[in-house]
Amino acid sequence: MEIDALIPAYNEARSIGSTVSALLRLSQIRRVLVIDDGSGDDTAARAALAGAQVIRLQRNMGKGGAVLYGARFATAPHIALIDADLDCSAAEVVRLMAPVRRDEAAMAVACFPQRERRGGFGLVKRAAAWAIYRCTGRRMREPLSGQRVLRRELLQALSFPPRGFGLELALTLDLLQQGCTVVETPTAMHHRERGRDLSSILHRGRQGWAVFRELWLRRRRLFGRRGASHR
Repeated sequence: MEIDALIPAYNEARSIGSTVSALLRLSQIRRVLVIDDGSGDDTAARAALAGAQVIRLQRNMGKGGAVLYGARFATAPHIALIDADLDCSAAEVVRLMAPVRRDEAAMAVACFPQRERRGGFGLVKRAAAWAIYRCTGRRMREPLSGQRVLRRELLQALSFPPRGFGLELALTLDLLQQGCTVVETPTAMHHRERGRDLSSILHRGRQGWAVFRELWLRRRRLFGRRGASHR
């Protein structure tokens, strides 16, 4: 199984090097493409030093835009979508490869270990989970997980180009409604924890805006007859 890993990164100099290194130690990863989304720090330099192919964007396009732009340069049959702040736990992506390799799923989504203490209020996550259930009958534990392995052509199957943090919800909704099988796989991944400080609240606000944009674009499905359930 050959995979190109796509990592959208904005000011992630602190962790991008270890994330890239962990991925490149996996035999299935052919290339790591880091899309530097207009960073103001040395994210690009550290990613390149760790062995990634770096694609630099002159302006910040948001997560969805960065991933779709970077996907133009991917040539492997499969893609791994990876967040920049996973550090060494990025190697856990191997757990997502098996169901896709065995054709048991078109896309595998990472579930993180349960946290002892909640960082936020969970409003955006619950809204995303409700929307997926409303549209498809499928209950998702991690509807917004950014760690995924999927066939490369499925990124072109999105009904609307997602913006920012709406990427994950758009992928899940669109693929399920196209009849694709999506599985959630337990992992030991971990990333930077966010709390209830101003920066974290603003981050969740941007995420919420992007999620509700994707729902608005798909409102006919959301408030119409619920689609068939998928495994």
